[in-house]
Amino acid sequence: MADECKPVLYSADGFLARIVLNRPEKRNALNSSVIVALKTALLEAERNEEVRALTISGAGEDFCAGADLAALQTIANGTVAENLDDARSLMELFLLIRSLEIPVVALVRGRALAGGCGLATACDLVLASVTARFGYPEVKIGFVPAMVTAILKRNVTEKRAFELLTGGGEISAEQAKTFGLVNEVFADESFDSAVNDYLGRFEIVSKTAVSLTKRLLYQVDGMFFSQALEAGVDTNVIARMTEDCRQGIKRFLK
Repeated sequence: MADECKPVLYSADGFLARIVLNRPEKRNALNSSVIVALKTALLEAERNEEVRALTISGAGEDFCAGADLAALQTIANGTVAENLDDARSLMELFLLIRSLEIPVVALVRGRALAGGCGLATACDLVLASVTARFGYPEVKIGFVPAMVTAILKRNVTEKRAFELLTGGGEISAEQAKTFGLVNEVFADESFDSAVNDYLGRFEIVSKTAVSLTKRLLYQVDGMFFSQALEAGVDTNVIARMTEDCRQGIKRFLK
């Protein structure tokens, strides 16, 4: 299939893999085919031992505007079983992003709305252009950004989460950074170069150490303090036994 016909594009070059939502005429809106293709691309990046980080971006002017019209019609007319399968597919995507060993970075230009905002929030890191917009407008049509709630509440305060999920409005990239949704905001004209500089850190740090850190960070969520410390002990010992750590200590001692 020609690239222009694929809903999701995947490529890998050196330490970095890239996923591009490829429906610019639909503002990269999500549907079942896009979600399946996203999961396939994520797993492909995971299998590539050379890849140390993965980005998700959108073709055209917007990152992702949420579900497309056809998907919304399916939701409105679907049975309980059909809607359950559809919702679980999106849940699996969010879980896969969390379970991937490498960092997943959302590159947001333009609008990231509804499920598109949820997709960005589900990533480990979010880099945004200064003109980017974020929001959860689902409540305006009687819908609930339900699975995103579990992720959003781990990124922002409870009050901010309530405001974002029930207000139905949009916020700027700078506001999103203040809230804790975005890591860095870059100028539109220098966005690509700034992103490349930011991602360059993953080329020089230990892939194994980053992977163990990511797993531990999400593992301790919800644990009692003593349990979290025990999980840290286990991870610490595992890290000490890796080749990356042994070679790193050897270089440091020299």
